Parts: sequence; C-alpha cells; structure tokens
Amino acid sequence: MNQDRIERLRRQKVRLYRGGGEERIEKQRAAGKRTARERLSLLFDEDTFQESFLFSRHRCTDFGMQDKEMPAEGVVTGFGSVSGRPVYAVSQDFTVAGGSVGLAGAKKVCDTMDAALGTGDPFVFINDGAGARIQEGVDSLSGYGQVFYRNVLLSGVVPQISIIAGPCAGGAAYSPALTDFIIQTRHAQLYITGPKVIQQVTGEEITAEELGGVESHSHYSGVVHFVAENDEDAVEIAKRLLSFLPSNNTEDPPFLPELHDDEVGAVDSLNHLVPEDSRVPYDMHEVIERVVDRGDFLRVQEAFAPNIIVGFGRLMGRTVGVIANQPMQRAGTLDINASVKAARFIRFCNAFNIPLVTFVDVPGFLPGVQQEYGGIIRHGAKMLFAYAAATVPKLTVVVRKAYGGAFLAMCSRDMGADRICAWPSAELAVMGAEGAVNVLHGRRIAESEDAESERRRLADEYRETFANPYVAAGRGYLDDIIEPADTRAYLAASLEVLRAKREMRPQKKHGLIPL
Repeated sequence: MNQDRIERLRRQKVRLYRGGGEERIEKQRAAGKRTARERLSLLFDEDTFQESFLFSRHRCTDFGMQDKEMPAEGVVTGFGSVSGRPVYAVSQDFTVAGGSVGLAGAKKVCDTMDAALGTGDPFVFINDGAGARIQEGVDSLSGYGQVFYRNVLLSGVVPQISIIAGPCAGGAAYSPALTDFIIQTRHAQLYITGPKVIQQVTGEEITAEELGGVESHSHYSGVVHFVAENDEDAVEIAKRLLSFLPSNNTEDPPFLPELHDDEVGAVDSLNHLVPEDSRVPYDMHEVIERVVDRGDFLRVQEAFAPNIIVGFGRLMGRTVGVIANQPMQRAGTLDINASVKAARFIRFCNAFNIPLVTFVDVPGFLPGVQQEYGGIIRHGAKMLFAYAAATVPKLTVVVRKAYGGAFLAMCSRDMGADRICAWPSAELAVMGAEGAVNVLHGRRIAESEDAESERRRLADEYRETFANPYVAAGRGYLDDIIEPADTRAYLAASLEVLRAKREMRPQKKHGLIPL
C-alpha cells in the first residue's frame, strides 16, 4: 500500500487522540482528573482496548458548527478485557466541548451499548461532561433519549456501571440513575438542576459540592453506591465490583477458587460476638467478615441507610449477595431508606443469579409519624416483594432479634427462604417482651400493687418463652439451630446443594412492585 496513505492515517489518529488539545489536557490534569483515554487504560488489561468510531463527525450547521471539528465527538468508545473478561466502555472527553453529547456522540454510545447487549458483556460508562450539546438542540435531546432507552434494554441482562468522574448535570444524570451501580469521585458533581438555577427559581443558595457532591449522594439521597478518592480509585472499585458479577443474566457469577479459603470448619470467634444482653449492640460487619472468604466483603451504599448492610462476598469461591441488619445503627430497625436500599440490591442479585445470604437482627420497622407519612408501608413492602419474587438460592441466619413483620421482610421461611437457621441467641416473636406484655397484660399490670415489678416479671416470663429459637424450630419455621461457629460451614454446604435449585413461577410480563 502507498506509504503516504498509511502516514496520513497515522497523523489523523494522533490528532484525534489529542482530543481538545494539549492545553485543555493539561487543564484537565491540573484539576486532578485523568483524560478519557487514560481512564480507559486504567480499566482495561494492557493492550486489549479496541476503540470504535474514532472518526465520527457531527452534522450540525447551526451556530457556526459546520466549521468546528469535535475529535471523536467528545466521547471515546470501545471494548477490551478486564481481568481477562470482555467489557464494553464509554468515556466522555471533557477536553472536547466540555464532553457535551450531540447526536453523533450519542450514536457512538448507543452502538457500544447495542454491542454489549449482543455479546452479553458488562457495560461501563465514565461520565465527565456538560450534558446535551446546546448547539444541536432537539437532536442532542433525542440522542440522550436513545441512551436512556438502551439503559433500560440492558437492565437485568448485562451489568451496567457508571463512574461519575466530573460534572454530570441535567438530563445527563438520568443515564447513571438507570444503571446498576454508580461510583462517584470526590471532585465530581451529579445533579439535575444546578446551584444558579436553584437560586433563581427558589432563592436557595447552595454550592455545587453541597448540592451534588459525594457527601450529598452517598449519605442522603442514596443515588451513589461507592465513593472514590480519585479516578484511579474509581476504576479499581469498578474492577473489583466486576470480579463479583457474571457477564450477563444467563451465566453464574465467576467461580474464583484461588480467592476462597480452603477450610470451612468452625470459626470459634463467632461464638463470642453477640452480647448476652439483647439490648447491647454489636457490629454485624464482624459477623459477615468471619463468614465470607478471607473476610473479603465489598460494601454497597455503605454510608446510606447504615442500619442495613448490603454487599458482595464469596463462599468457597462463589459470589453471594449479603443483606444484614446493623444493630449499631438505629438498633437495626428497617426504615424507608433501608427498605429501598435492600430491595434494590435483592432484585439486582436475583437478576444476575447471585445467591442471597441474610443475617437477621431486627427489632421491627422504625416507628414514627414521618416514617408513616413518608410511606414506610409502601417502601417496606418493596423488601417483601423483592425477597418473595427472588428465585435464586436464599439462606437466612437469625442471629438475634426477629420481631414481627420486619422478620418476614428479612426473608423468613414464609417469604421463600430455602434454608433458615438460627443461633441460640435468636428471639423470634411478634414483638419485644416489653411491648408484648403491655398488650397482653396491660390491665393486670395496672391493677397490681407494684406495676413496674409486675411488668418486669411478665416480661421475663415472655422472654423465657419466646427469647429463644426452640419454639420456632418446634413448629418447623427453622431448619436448624446451629452453633455460631458453624455458620460458615452450614452456609457453604447449603449453597453447594442449592446450586441446582430450579423454581417455576406463573407466566407474566412482570410483577408490580409497590414503587
């Protein structure tokens, strides 16, 4: 072939690879951010990334756009290998028109998403852009609409991960919201309406960081699942998350024998974690980390609704999704945020064939006027729906308190648990002893000479009857009562058998979860 043509191709690629030019690249780095291609090089195994649609060009002629070239249309797209597994990715280039998305750029994103759907491989979207390109008007809106539509098509078929590595505002924020997991760096903002518009419309003054920074979304809104210190950290979190997930909904999660503990024998320290006094809290993370392989537990939404814990671990090298009450926070009660957090996680695990392991220590749903006004009935029902609808293997361990409807919401036998065991510290009842005696013996207590003494006596009597798992086991609501030290072995053996689980459900489009 003519060498001039090859040289021309090389020059063209070098120019396009520079994006918005060296000055803008240096400005990006000065802000503590990597470039679009640098982020992809961190994500993919060395020399495996193949870029697609590098030469795409917009067709906009308004506002002088006919004379402007947007290298790669401000978005880098392609595929490669992450820890040896195929992954498709899109990375917005802030050095090109602020990473704004026009119709041609949106088409690149959509074609990449279509390819991920076609081959059944995960999709990662690294966001760092100004949203829809204003010069293209409704064309850019149409482009984003096509992206949103594909987010929904991919949902439940391949894992979708969003990294917020810069500004992500307006309608652009809805694409991450439609994906499975969002990772946000500390120098990024995510919001629908910016501070200036809010001030103009409502008179409220707030900074961009206060409005859409990691603290607001990881602690209060629950939009963000993971907080990253920087771009490198964000990519490492994405890679670790992918290591737990199957490539698509037709596969089982990865089996990684090199990461599991060879032994599943007794873990004696579990026998000493739960205090004798059921009113004394303890850290449920210590239970989880003693049960999963090598204590390796990836917490999801760690700062949001901390009264419930969700995340990924492994048992004998196989991924499990863990849901657990946290007695250290709000006594482990279920409130609105905890219910929504858990329900969403349960549905993700079910969609991708990830068994569910539930650790129960729940005194009930959080009481309060604001909880009722906020819809705790509707939101709490999401957990009931999610567990009952899940057909993956479901194992439940009752560690301590299991009271009332909250116990049902934590996957009791009646909500579909395939195996349910309890520790000797378990208390299974409609409610706690103090509340129960007030209902059962209120008049008797009121008429006694020493009401407080009588209340304590009756509460002790109630505890003696129900503050143990033997009544429930006698009625067949528990498969077994086990020594805490044997929990890991019990769960590992149960999951091995349940790998062959098949469960048929009535044919329908989908159930109607109480949104």
